Amino acid sequence: MSVITPHSTRGQATPEASQPRAIGTGVVRVRADDKGRTRLMTLHQAGSLKMVFPNTHRRHMNAVLINTAGGITGGDRFDIRAQADAGASLTLTTQASEKAYRAQIGEIAQLTTTLTIENDARLNWLPQEMILFNHCALHRRLMINMTQSARLLMVEPLIFGRTAMGERLTDCIFRDRITVTRDRRPIYLDGMDLSGDAAARLARPAIANGAGAMASLLFVAPEASAKLSQIRAMLPITAGASMIAEDILVMRLLAADGYEMRRSLIPVLDYLSQSTLPLSWRL
Repeated sequence: MSVITPHSTRGQATPEASQPRAIGTGVVRVRADDKGRTRLMTLHQAGSLKMVFPNTHRRHMNAVLINTAGGITGGDRFDIRAQADAGASLTLTTQASEKAYRAQIGEIAQLTTTLTIENDARLNWLPQEMILFNHCALHRRLMINMTQSARLLMVEPLIFGRTAMGERLTDCIFRDRITVTRDRRPIYLDGMDLSGDAAARLARPAIANGAGAMASLLFVAPEASAKLSQIRAMLPITAGASMIAEDILVMRLLAADGYEMRRSLIPVLDYLSQSTLPLSWRL
């Protein structure tokens, strides 16, 4: 999906652009032991990015990402890397919704996530909503590399402005890229570009028809096609799901606001995650 709106000057460099900004790095790697339990193998965290590991099922590990800077603004740099080795099972989520705050002119934040899923491993990438504030400037990239026998559940929820406060995205920069490869061959490519008066374009019937929130979901597993009918039965008329391959299910959801999006999205995530959705999603 690509939405391109009138040009914004927010990304142009100016002498007033300030330094420095928040920098955060989080690296986690898990492995399966000889009893099939997932164990932590590598953990590195630095700057404004932390990870915590709540008590979870012995065969599965949950990692919760925490941005101690309280949000993302222009000039920030965040790098997340996670790997599930053969047979391991890992879920990554966030403590709360992330916020892309107003940026000074000339400053663009960078958020890069790289996930690796090895043979017979399972990884759930389940961040909570990214809320785009008016005048934000963010480039975000998600890269997922998996093997043929790996399993993936991915969701990326977005909220376009603080609708409860009457905010509209009249001037913003948001560039989003998602790339999923299997055995180094691309199986899913997605992108979005919002610039300038995004609200005006999102209001168009053929684009978002005025929706205030959106979610993209990808499920890669041998049983994906068997779950399609049930997923479709759960969805409102502003959403759709289809198979792009025998074992690859994709879903797109539009909603009036974040509450309506969650009301439709959580039952789907519960179903596909086998009721292991992290507690932070239910708070």
